[in-house]
Amino acid sequence: MDSQKEALQRIISTLANKNDEIQNFIDTLNHTLKGVQENSSNILSELDEEFDSLYSVLDEMKESMINSIKQEQARKSQELQSQLSQCNNALENSEELLEFATRSLDIKEAEEFSKAARQIKDRVTMASAFRLSLKPKVSDNMTHLMVDFSQERQMLQTLTFLPVPKAPEIDPVECLVADNSVTVAWRMAEEDNKIDHFILEYRKTNFDGLPRVKDERCWEIIDNIKGTEYTLSGLKFDSKYMNFRVRACNKAVAGECSDPVTLETKALNFSLDNSSSHLNLRVEDTYVEWDPTGGKSQENKMKGKENKGSVHVTSLKRHTRSGTPSPKRTSVGSRPPAVRGSRDRFTGESYTVLGDTVIESGQHYWEVKAQKDCKSYSVGVAYKTLGKFDQLGKTNTSWCIHVNNWLQNTFAAKHNNKVKALDVTVPERIGVFCDFDGGQLSFYDAHSKQLLYSFKTKFTQPLLPGFMVWCGGLSLSTGMQVPSAVRTLQKSENGMTGSASSLNIVTQ
Repeated sequence: MDSQKEALQRIISTLANKNDEIQNFIDTLNHTLKGVQENSSNILSELDEEFDSLYSVLDEMKESMINSIKQEQARKSQELQSQLSQCNNALENSEELLEFATRSLDIKEAEEFSKAARQIKDRVTMASAFRLSLKPKVSDNMTHLMVDFSQERQMLQTLTFLPVPKAPEIDPVECLVADNSVTVAWRMAEEDNKIDHFILEYRKTNFDGLPRVKDERCWEIIDNIKGTEYTLSGLKFDSKYMNFRVRACNKAVAGECSDPVTLETKALNFSLDNSSSHLNLRVEDTYVEWDPTGGKSQENKMKGKENKGSVHVTSLKRHTRSGTPSPKRTSVGSRPPAVRGSRDRFTGESYTVLGDTVIESGQHYWEVKAQKDCKSYSVGVAYKTLGKFDQLGKTNTSWCIHVNNWLQNTFAAKHNNKVKALDVTVPERIGVFCDFDGGQLSFYDAHSKQLLYSFKTKFTQPLLPGFMVWCGGLSLSTGMQVPSAVRTLQKSENGMTGSASSLNIVTQ
């Protein structure tokens, strides 16, 4: 009976997963169909624009050529009209002289005839008809303005769609995820010397399969990549995976996207648990600041009213501090229950706030930066059983490094109320490395990755990141991988000197 039920449960789980895959594929098909319709409309509009542009060029060329022909016609016409006018005037003068000469033949008196003959001779000598060129200055030939578009017509007849670049192939083996950076490498299936650049698209996701259409973030785009790899740096790994795809582009068109690749980008993400903090701390997600007026007077008022059993006390307590408890985290565990007034609510001089996500296994890293004028603060981890009056490092359930800038400057590692002074400069940012399974808690200069101190122990309960601050504020950076430099330094950390071993105590 039980085995059949287990088998049926497996079948149900398999069917549910398959249904989820099919639904995702249906969403993808519908999204693709919509894309085909929209892109077809867009490409038709672009085709119209291209042909309109071509028509416009042809119209401009035709207009220019027409103007050239008209200008040539006007020039030749003017030349011929001028020559024609000169010839008409010369002919008119010549005909008049001819008529005068003909009449002169009839003159009988010798003296008058001689006079007329001399006049005719003089006029003939000066006549324009004998100085005219009887050859047209221009010809009627216009063939130098003829066109032959047979070659261009042949070129136009070869107009076709541009060759689209093939889709590149992302090589997962060559891709690298390290130091909150992702290097994506790809190659072309066939060599294409027309490729001008590549476009890389990426987005964060919590699904390890193919990209999903619904309930996903938009693709981010990196354009104009000249090489065949690209590195995205300075990322916050606040999702389990990232999808990547790439397309090749020539001068005019982009090809199809490569098959998407999903790379794991899991890291510890947590916020500060407002409901577990001291009343004199103001907490906002990844920032905590000491506030001397932060509800302390309200707390005293409530204590007086609690003795009277006032119903209004509950309302006051609920609204004493701004903000609401952070939602349940599931990256490496779940947030411990934190009820107002419980042991997780710190009081007295324990100006403490815990993270909202437990660490139960694995290796994790986060960074902390203090305000320059912060007088006192601690950074470390603690079991969730840490008492509400307990201070970080003063119990056998907490480990930390402590910075004191008040009265005298001290920098020390603390555990179980034992102190180890650190002869190093306090860095601007402190990196915290926690190896739960290996029983190691190390602190680094986040910039140089110089080791500040390392605890060796055996963690027997789930851990919570812990922070103490007095007169100042701390800002927190999570979603970070363990840096490569820190991983490299792990071997050297095992060679700790005896002076540090006094704090390396196994706690039960």
